[in-house]
Amino acid sequence: MELQAFIEIMNALAPKESALSFDNCGLLIGTEKKEIKKVLAALDCTPAVADEAAEIGADLVLTHHPLMFSAVKQILPDCPATAAVYKLIRNGIGLFAAHTNLDAAEGGVNTALCDLLGIRNAVAVPPENIMRIGELEKETTLFEFAKLVEEKLDTTALIAGADRPVRRVAVMGGSGGGDCALAAEYGADVYLTGECKHSQALEAGVMGLAVIAAGHFETENPVLRPLVEYLQANTDGVEYILSRKNAPVFRALREL
Repeated sequence: MELQAFIEIMNALAPKESALSFDNCGLLIGTEKKEIKKVLAALDCTPAVADEAAEIGADLVLTHHPLMFSAVKQILPDCPATAAVYKLIRNGIGLFAAHTNLDAAEGGVNTALCDLLGIRNAVAVPPENIMRIGELEKETTLFEFAKLVEEKLDTTALIAGADRPVRRVAVMGGSGGGDCALAAEYGADVYLTGECKHSQALEAGVMGLAVIAAGHFETENPVLRPLVEYLQANTDGVEYILSRKNAPVFRALREL
């Protein structure tokens, strides 16, 4: 399959123009190969993922988080910001990132979260259309919903707020703590996100909003499998592989 055809299929799912203005998404590292036959998918392109891509003979790495998010002036093998970039370029492997445009997409990060957690009739919340808000099939409690989050995301959930009935749920994978007021404005009982600052959680409590912080990686990782399934259904002659090195940065001590 031609690389440009792959890009067009990704843009059909997650249009580049729907990304936020600060973002760096799309084809970040080009390749001289006209055809791509093997794509490695991961949340982040770490040096370990770049090594894995070289080992399996991947033509392209597909990630959610972009590299070179901020401007770089040097590409060095021992620089933390460019070590993975160096490895990919040296091995002739391209890099494509779908970040906030995949957060906003139907079939993207937040709709995948809603599907996994049984949040029904989820709709995009303006103005950025990244947050989703919907309802559980039946009312439960904050603590019981947090237990479901832990089970489905294989994570440890941090809860801000007393136990109470919940049904209307706002969702934003990753670093969504800054949008607590938006979740409250749209009538959420609880806001599920990856990360939330102490001050943001305090403000949410004043607004009557409970918050569950379930991990940045853990709230975004569920998109990878349906993303690969989408690509497999819409492309021919390409093998898509979920990275074995795709792993959370933080782990609980009890898990070690």
